Amino acid sequence: MSGHPSFIPKAAGHGPGPRPGGQGPGRGHGPAGRMMGGEKALNFGPTMRRMLAFMGQFKGRIALVLLFAIGSTVFSIVGPKVLSEATTVLFNGTVDAAAGTGSIDFAAIGSILAAALGLYLASAACAWVQSWVMSYVSQQTCYRLRNAIARKIERVPFGYFEKNSTGDTLSRITNDVDTLGQSLNQGITQLITSTVTVVGVLAMMLSINAVMTLVALVMIPVSAVLVMAVVRLSQKHFVAQQALLGTLNGQVEETVSGHAVVRAFGREGATVEAYERDNEALYNAGWKAQFLSGLMMPVLGFVGNLGYVAVAVSGAFFAVTGAITVGDIQAFIQYVKNFTQPITQLAQVSNVLQSLAAAAERIFAFLDLPEIPEQQSTVDAATPERSVAFDAVRFGYAPDAPVIRHFSASVKAGQTVAIVGPTGAGKTTMVKLLMRFYDVDGGSIRIGGTDIRELSRPDVRGLFAMVLQDTWLFSGTIRENIRYGRLDATDEEVEAAAREACADHFIRTLPGGYDFVINEDATNISAGQRQLITIARALLADRAMLILDEATSSVDTRTESRIQAAMDRLMEGRTSFVIAHRLSTIRAADLILVMRDGDVIEQGTHEELLAAAGFYADLYASQFASCNDRFDD
Repeated sequence: MSGHPSFIPKAAGHGPGPRPGGQGPGRGHGPAGRMMGGEKALNFGPTMRRMLAFMGQFKGRIALVLLFAIGSTVFSIVGPKVLSEATTVLFNGTVDAAAGTGSIDFAAIGSILAAALGLYLASAACAWVQSWVMSYVSQQTCYRLRNAIARKIERVPFGYFEKNSTGDTLSRITNDVDTLGQSLNQGITQLITSTVTVVGVLAMMLSINAVMTLVALVMIPVSAVLVMAVVRLSQKHFVAQQALLGTLNGQVEETVSGHAVVRAFGREGATVEAYERDNEALYNAGWKAQFLSGLMMPVLGFVGNLGYVAVAVSGAFFAVTGAITVGDIQAFIQYVKNFTQPITQLAQVSNVLQSLAAAAERIFAFLDLPEIPEQQSTVDAATPERSVAFDAVRFGYAPDAPVIRHFSASVKAGQTVAIVGPTGAGKTTMVKLLMRFYDVDGGSIRIGGTDIRELSRPDVRGLFAMVLQDTWLFSGTIRENIRYGRLDATDEEVEAAAREACADHFIRTLPGGYDFVINEDATNISAGQRQLITIARALLADRAMLILDEATSSVDTRTESRIQAAMDRLMEGRTSFVIAHRLSTIRAADLILVMRDGDVIEQGTHEELLAAAGFYADLYASQFASCNDRFDD
C-alpha cells in the first residue's frame, strides 16, 4: 500500500458490528427463504417509482433486456411444439412401417430437429445477452448508489453520526445496496420471463386442446393451497431462525471482540454454555424450517405428477378420437411442466421486489437527509493572524437544551489555551464549534478577526491539527497511519514526527517496524501506543493551530512528560487549545478557561486562578490535595 490510503479509515475500536436492518447471513434459506425473510417496504409504490426514475439513465439497456428476455422465452416456448412434429413423424412412420405401407421419414425428422436446435440456440443466445445487459444495469445502479451515498456522507451534518449507529450507515452502503443489486438482477429478469412464459405456455396449450388445458389448470389451485399450508407451517420457524441467528452473531462478535476480558474473568465456560444453548435453539429452528420448506418441491412434484397422469389420460382419449396427435401429447406434457414453475417464480418475485423496495427505501431515506450547504470562503483563509475570539457564543444540540449559554473569551495568536471544567461543561462542544462541525446558534467565533462562517468548512479545518482522547486509526501500516496527517510526507519526515512524539522506539521494536500492520480495531498495539501514533500524525500535519483533547490521557507519566516537551516545541508560535482533566498537564498554559454549565466562569494563568481560590482552585485541590508537594517548583 502507498502512503495515500485508498479506503475509508476506521476509528480504532469501532468496527462495523451488527448491521441493523441488513440481510444477514442465513436470510432466504430453502426454496421459500425469500418468501419468509424479506423485509417489507413501507411505501412500495413511491419507492419503486423512484427506483425506476433513478434507472431511467439505463432505459435503452432495459429495453434491450426486455426484448431479449421475451425473445429467449418465446423461442423456448415454441421449441416443444416443433419437437412434437418430430415425435408425430416418428410415430406415424413407425406405424406405417409396421403396417407395411411406408417408412420413417428420417430426413423430415432431421429437418425438424435442426429447426428445434436452432430455436434453443437462439433462446440461449438471447438469454445470455439479456443476462449480460441486466448484470451491467444492476451493477452500474449499485455503483452509482454507492458513490451517491459516499458523497452524501461528506455532506451530512455531523450530528447525524452522533445520533445514528455506524453499523446502520455501513449497512446502507453495503448490505442494502447489495440486496438491491441482487434483487434487481433477479427480480426484473424473472418477472419478465415468468410473465411471458405463463402467457405463452397457456396460449400454446390452448392451441393444442382447450379441454386438456382446463384439466391442467385444475392443478394450480391445488398446488397453491398446499404451498400456502407449507409456508404457514415453516414461516414461524424461519422467523425464529433469523432471530436466533442474530442473537448468535451478536454473541460471537461480543465474545471475539472482548475475548481478553472473557479470559481475564474466567468466563470461558459460561460463554461456551450460552453459545451452545443458543446454537442448539438455532439448530432446532433451522432444521424444522429447512425440512418444512424442503417439502414444497416434493409436494409440487406430486401434484405435478397427478397433472401429468390426468393429461396423459385425457390426451390418450383425444388421440384415439383423432383430435390431436401423439406429438401434441408429448408437447402438452412439456408445457404443463413449464407452466407451474413460472407461477411459483412469480410468487417469489413479489417478495424479491419487496426486498428490493425495502433496501431502496433505506438508501433513498439516507440520500434525502438534509445536507450542509456548500460554501466558498469569502475571505482569504491563508491570513497569518491566528487570534481567536469567542463572542457571546450560544449553542445547543437541541433547541430547548442549550449546552453553551454565553461563552466569551479572547485568545491571542500563539497562545496555549487550556479549557478545563467538570464533565458536561461544554469543553468538547467548544472544539466542535471551533472546527465548524456545528455552527453557533448565537454570537460568533472569529479567527484573525474573521467570522468562521465566512470561511468554508474545509478551509477552517485546514487550519487545525487534532489529537483526541479516542484514538482514530485505520487498518494499515503504522507508516500509513502517521502519513495520513500529510499524504505527501516522505518516509524520513514520518519517522522524524514519530521521534518527536516519542513513538519511534516502540515502533522499531514491532515486527516490521514502521511497516507493522495495525489490525481493524487497532487491538494489536496498546492504547498508549495508539495515542502516540495519533500525536505523531498531528506533528506531521504541521498545521497553524492545534486542538489537543486529553491527548496524553493514555500514556504513562514518564512518557507524558516527554510528549509534553515535544508538544511545547510544536505549540511554539501556534495557537493551541488543550482540553484536559489532569490539571498537571496544563499548568504552563498561557490562559486557562474554566467552564461550568456552558459558560466561562474563570480565566487566567494557573497561579492566578489558584490565588483567586475559586472553582479552579477547588478542582485542583480535589485532584492533588494528597500529593501537592509533587508539583511544587
